[in-house]
Amino acid sequence: MNVQAHEDLKGNIWEIANRLRGPYRPPQYRLVMLPMVVLRRLDCVLEPTKDAVLKKYEELQAQQMPEAAMERLLGRAADPDRKHALYNTSPFTFTRLLGDAENIAPNLVSYINGFSPTARAIFERFKFTDQIEKLDASNRLFTIVKAMADVDLHPDRIDNLQMGYVFEHLVMRFNEQANEEAGDHFTPREVIRLMANLIYTGERDVYKPGIYRTIYDPTCGTGGMLSVSEELILSQNERAQLALYGQEYNDESWAICCSDMLIKDEETSNIVLGDTLGDGKTRDGFEGEHFHYLMANPPFGVEWKDQKAVVEREHKELGFSGRFGAGLPAINDGSLLFLQHMISKMHPYEEGNEDKPGSKIAIVFNGSPLFSGNAGSGPSSIRRWIIENDWLDAIIALPDQLFYNTGIFTYVWLVTNRKPEERRGKVQLIDGTKFFEKMKKSLNNKRNEITEPQIQQLTRVYGNYQDGETADVRINGETETRVVSRIFEKREFGFLKVTVERPLRMNFEATPERIAKLDDQTAFTNLATSKKRKNAEAAEKEIEEGRKQQEAIRAVLKTLEGNGRYMDRAVFEADMMKAAKRAGLKIPAPVRKVIFAALGEPDPDAGICRDSKGRPEADSELRDTENIPLPPGTVLPLPMEFGPDKPNDRLVKAFRKDIDAYMAREVLPHVPDAWVDYDKTKVGYEIPINRHFYVYKPPRPLDEIEAEITELEAEIAGLLKGLVA
Repeated sequence: MNVQAHEDLKGNIWEIANRLRGPYRPPQYRLVMLPMVVLRRLDCVLEPTKDAVLKKYEELQAQQMPEAAMERLLGRAADPDRKHALYNTSPFTFTRLLGDAENIAPNLVSYINGFSPTARAIFERFKFTDQIEKLDASNRLFTIVKAMADVDLHPDRIDNLQMGYVFEHLVMRFNEQANEEAGDHFTPREVIRLMANLIYTGERDVYKPGIYRTIYDPTCGTGGMLSVSEELILSQNERAQLALYGQEYNDESWAICCSDMLIKDEETSNIVLGDTLGDGKTRDGFEGEHFHYLMANPPFGVEWKDQKAVVEREHKELGFSGRFGAGLPAINDGSLLFLQHMISKMHPYEEGNEDKPGSKIAIVFNGSPLFSGNAGSGPSSIRRWIIENDWLDAIIALPDQLFYNTGIFTYVWLVTNRKPEERRGKVQLIDGTKFFEKMKKSLNNKRNEITEPQIQQLTRVYGNYQDGETADVRINGETETRVVSRIFEKREFGFLKVTVERPLRMNFEATPERIAKLDDQTAFTNLATSKKRKNAEAAEKEIEEGRKQQEAIRAVLKTLEGNGRYMDRAVFEADMMKAAKRAGLKIPAPVRKVIFAALGEPDPDAGICRDSKGRPEADSELRDTENIPLPPGTVLPLPMEFGPDKPNDRLVKAFRKDIDAYMAREVLPHVPDAWVDYDKTKVGYEIPINRHFYVYKPPRPLDEIEAEITELEAEIAGLLKGLVA
């Protein structure tokens, strides 16, 4: 691609957009310019065969040809080599529109309505005809059409890849003006190239002449991932038969993607408009279908409230027969929903069976899916499901400031159900955070870019599959040798979250200050309330009886004041019940509990509080948890159902010895009275990728820091002296 020509083209189109200023504010330029660019590109494609199409159209009309046959024959007249019809039956082109300035508005509408059905559908989603009247009324329509007529967008001059860059630049500029998120609609091309290089590494079949493969993106935006994947494969296997599929919820992005597919003579019906997860009005456009390769950059850090009802119903009713059986992430980030959706689209795999070829996924996330959620929660259970099924192949950490709408670090996950034998049971982590170059000019939050040599280097690191592989990287302007590849057993990301209890120890004393705390206890204050709201007399009577009971309890407790401090709850309770019996008062169990809460205080020297069966009661304030790594030799998947409320009997039975050994080694030497509440034991999975590549750097020597401070102090003193003088 000629970089200078590309920059000139972008600048030219933006200069045309600026002519809309006045009737349109800059954030509204997109309403005109995106469909206008698509229209001009189609015009450039169809202009050479325009007269032939019009002649054929007249012949077919005279023959009263059925519409379906007419579409096929007109498509051949426009281009006999195309599989999908693209033509225009109006007498207009951009050049001819300029010949009738007075009627340019109705003529332009007629021109758009003259397109073949697929192209018309694209402009319907752009809603461009809504803007034509406004442009004409403001005397801008002729000016814009005339300016665009001078822009040559024929595919022979501007290929589809370059056209994709132009659209992405325009979307970014328009979103910038509207303070919207450009990254919602497209992904930086070098990130897509890296993902494509990674996903097709080791894929021998895709490079066989004549091979048929499907590529799917559930959040396809303007179609960048599909286009780059296709370009990469065809550059090495021009005889490959590729079918591209995608789904997109934004009308404009869908229209741009479809126009690209249409010009490339690919099936536009494979690009579905709607919400992939399902929002009640639209749903998964490829229900029950499977694909060979799946790539996506789903919206991360975005709430899925609009999809909540559909997703939760599918999770509850279908379980693993649906898309979301493993669990649901937090409502503020639906990234892992998209990964589960993509996993549901993988072909089954059976080695040596061509009918079950398996699939491979590349998806880009922020850091949240690596570690969010406690053990047993939705995110943790999703990670567990993926790892225990041995689908997680590799995770590549990318540099920060790489995306247009966020400066955070991002991560590419590679997921597949057909790992080669040497990768089975293992997960590769790659540190690519130092593989970038600073951009000469930033674009929103994008200040870094991954160069083509760096893409190739990261791809080699993935393909080499070596634990401890190193690379020379630039850090703060200096070159350092760092480990960039680590390989782990899949069980190393799992752990048992064990709840450790300590006994409740409290002292008790019937002082006036502690007795006064009874008024802060709901169960005690409720004694002097009534639910008999319809009978005021009965309610007042009940309230009065309650007040008397409260006073009687206070009186009984005051008799214990002289006994001093109790260090055993059982002794305090026995004395209290004796005093109550002498006073002819019954103290129910719920009230006894609030008395203990009011008159008791934690005391490590007090005796242990026990229940009616003599078992120690747990002190919630001292409750703690321990994460115990899954021991070597652990057989996955673990014997436990997914979900936080599922029974864990088989899990505890399998790991009881390991838990007890850990407690004896790590906990009991420090707190001998601790015990494990086995019923609360859960399985957790997290992927602390940054920890595995952390390099400790000791701080500078104190003498060096002190000398620098002294030097700075002297410099400041000199500056102040100059000001005073």
